[in-house]
Amino acid sequence: MADEREIGQAGEQKTPAGSIHPSDRSGPFLVVGLGNPGLEYLWTPHNAGFMAIDRIAQQEGVVVGNRRCRATTATLRIAGRQVVLAKPETFMNLSGAAVAALIDGFDADPARDLLVIYDELDLRLGTFKIRERGSTAGHNGARSVTAALGTEEWLRLRIGVGSDLPPEAIAAGGGKRQGKDYLLSPMRKSDLALLDEVLDRVATATRRVLELGPAAAMNEFNRRELGMGIGDQED
Repeated sequence: MADEREIGQAGEQKTPAGSIHPSDRSGPFLVVGLGNPGLEYLWTPHNAGFMAIDRIAQQEGVVVGNRRCRATTATLRIAGRQVVLAKPETFMNLSGAAVAALIDGFDADPARDLLVIYDELDLRLGTFKIRERGSTAGHNGARSVTAALGTEEWLRLRIGVGSDLPPEAIAAGGGKRQGKDYLLSPMRKSDLALLDEVLDRVATATRRVLELGPAAAMNEFNRRELGMGIGDQED
């Protein structure tokens, strides 16, 4: 039996015109964090999505321990709607297989019933951004999700893991941005402390998506992140 907890009431807030309010749907809403299974990947930048799911579960008093649709899951209620938290048991490059299985298993609509959370090198560590659709920007997990679903119309929350390197460090690296080795290496304690603060905001933003809808959440949190003086380019 999955754990459940009631958070808030549906219909307390109105959604801006034109946006889709998750509580208008009757089925479950899927919140999927991308990452790699295995202890060796636990504290790596590429597992920021897994960390976000664990933080949400911790705050809501549930355990992500059930196994379903090629993922470990937990079930709860937020803003009057059933929510499924999920961490794919596939590796990052095959994330789409688990997401597609969850969509099929819960009879969900990718454009209305899905939020995917994952790391993003093009955003600086300490920030995140919500988008309703768009390209995968070279992220293998996101690319796999788009390929498996056959659409870019799915809500995503990208957690920044890129370091703000000084010019001399960029020059020493041949002008190249951080890549696979960085994403799959354990994070420094100082970087983990910064990410820890972001995960609390990510958890709040996820609840806001369900309470108010994606448009209101983007308006609140995307502007807040830019207001911290750390922005990014649109894909």
